Amino acid sequence: MLIADEDNAQKALVTGSAWMTAGSIISRVLGAIYVIPWVMWMGGHWNAANALFARGYNIYSLFLIVSTAGIPSAVSKQVAHYLAVDDYGSAKKLFHRSMLMMIALGIISAAALYFLAPVLAMQNGRVDPRMLPILHALVWPLLLIPPMSILRGYFQGFAEMAPSAISQLLEQLARVVYMLGVTYLIMQAGSGDYVQAVAQSTFAAFVGAVLALIYLIGVYFRRHAEFARPATIQPAPTRQLLSEVLHQSVPFIILDAGTVLYQFFDQYSFPEFLAHFFVVSQSQIEYLYGLFAFNTNKLIMIIVSLASAMAATAIPLLAGAFTRGDKHAVAHQIENILRLFFLVMWPSALGMAAVARPLYALFYSDDSLGVAMLIVNAYIAVILGLFTILAATMQGLYQNRQAIKYFLIGLAVKLLLQLPAVYFTRSFGPLLATACGFMVTVVLMLGALDREYDLDWSTLGRSVTQLLACALVMFAVASAITAGLDALLGGVRKITAIPVLFLAAGAGAAVYAWLVLKWRLADDLFGSRIAAIRRKLHLQ
Repeated sequence: MLIADEDNAQKALVTGSAWMTAGSIISRVLGAIYVIPWVMWMGGHWNAANALFARGYNIYSLFLIVSTAGIPSAVSKQVAHYLAVDDYGSAKKLFHRSMLMMIALGIISAAALYFLAPVLAMQNGRVDPRMLPILHALVWPLLLIPPMSILRGYFQGFAEMAPSAISQLLEQLARVVYMLGVTYLIMQAGSGDYVQAVAQSTFAAFVGAVLALIYLIGVYFRRHAEFARPATIQPAPTRQLLSEVLHQSVPFIILDAGTVLYQFFDQYSFPEFLAHFFVVSQSQIEYLYGLFAFNTNKLIMIIVSLASAMAATAIPLLAGAFTRGDKHAVAHQIENILRLFFLVMWPSALGMAAVARPLYALFYSDDSLGVAMLIVNAYIAVILGLFTILAATMQGLYQNRQAIKYFLIGLAVKLLLQLPAVYFTRSFGPLLATACGFMVTVVLMLGALDREYDLDWSTLGRSVTQLLACALVMFAVASAITAGLDALLGGVRKITAIPVLFLAAGAGAAVYAWLVLKWRLADDLFGSRIAAIRRKLHLQ
């Protein structure tokens, strides 16, 4: 029975991660691809537009995390907990009460952003009037996304990841279509006011939220009978349910806001530190800030989203195993999560670094500083992704207080290192300080999990090292092809970047897949499906 439960949990992890990863990756790719025409249509304003977009979205992201208050993830976790003890009535009641709470929080947070906009638009001691329409445009999605996220959390608590993934994709698709359409009308056929174009581009989040919410409501009513299982236990009182959710949500607020808090600090400290140490113009500050806060961040978040997808899958599974008191199953699940993470993250990060020049040229321009920053950021993405997955793991196992403590220690490291890092490495400073802060947190979290669950480091370490070796071979192949085609084509341009990326990334991915299959590094995770692929490729 125990083996069957572990197999089911592993299958749920792989299947759920596949759904969430597919939805997240396609969504992130769409969210990056739009940059190519968007930047072209912005013309000479694109650096300033990038910086404004990044500043607005950093503020919006922080408000969004506070407005959802970590409740969707907590609902996912608590629904899984009640389902594990067959208390379906409490799970349903929890969903209904949480939905009402989130509607109220959405209204409060939207009003707060609207009235605080002049304060949040401050830059170098003055209100930046360009930021006001952007922040006001971001008020509207705050009304819809909190209740929408509750629906996603409810589905995830049932280990149903497909509705979340599909709604995420629809949300991004609608957002990108609206954003590109309105930007073209303003910049190419209209007034050419880039501030208005950025404001409408941020308002696109509301358009996407409308479509995603309609889809999720449709799924809920279409599958209502499937989720509405008969209650065999008297549901817990409303006060107890909401108290549990709020208690569980606080860690999600802090930890989900991890990267956003780092970026928020960068947004206000980097211009001040740079101007204090060096003689720089406002346009230079916006250019350098845009490089790491928007340009490279857009691209590396594609691969960091892999970890976010796995985290969403891992939380309810770990909560269920923890509720059953099965320490062996929890340890096995943690090891599977880490192996799955590195199986995907090593090639993603190293692959992006290998093709950084044509990738950056395709989206922006052949800028040597931007390319160097993308390479550094691609490596840092592994640390950010590992933090995401470990924070979710600790929350799923109710180690909330420890997780928050370790995050705050890492944040303190970031704050202490930011000023000297900017002084010595300029625009690379925020990235390096971020890497150090998250690395400290990651080491502390791994140590805590090992002490509690006695992880099998010999097997896990061997597997992670072998996956890294495969990824390094892939990196060498992709780098060689990129460099060779660069020399052959006489430089990188947007038109040549596409075939270079296709050939280098395709060859690298093929090499990595072949090595993983040959060395049987994913067999334990994927089972018979991998064996069938190996037979077809005659790799037995």
